[in-house]
Amino acid sequence: MAALKRVMHVEDDPSIRMVTQVTLEKVGKLTVLSCDGGETALAKVRDFDPQIILLDVMMPRMDGPATLVELARIIDLETRLVLFMTAKVQEKEIEYYKSIGATGVIMKPFDPMTLPDQLQEYWTSFQNSWSV
Repeated sequence: MAALKRVMHVEDDPSIRMVTQVTLEKVGKLTVLSCDGGETALAKVRDFDPQIILLDVMMPRMDGPATLVELARIIDLETRLVLFMTAKVQEKEIEYYKSIGATGVIMKPFDPMTLPDQLQEYWTSFQNSWSV
């Protein structure tokens, strides 16, 4: 099983980006690439080669679902875990996110101190699904 090391976080709110990056780097000991929107993520995803992509749903210019659709055109998402971070967690919304390639949803507001453990749990489950 590959250890979780690289997370791309796509979020337009600078304070959420900062809290997420600091928590994942300091508590989770992960390498984090923070992007301020979908365009930035698309430009940097190949070079960074993330194992997990955390996407905000509501962003200006290019929202999270549109970003995910575009990411799927330029990288192989089969070997990456994609999670939306959103307050929009109605069942139909979650079904839609999964239908376009997301693995799951982390509800906002989230607890920064438990976020690294949540990602590790998702990653372990994702890895185990490949070894079945």
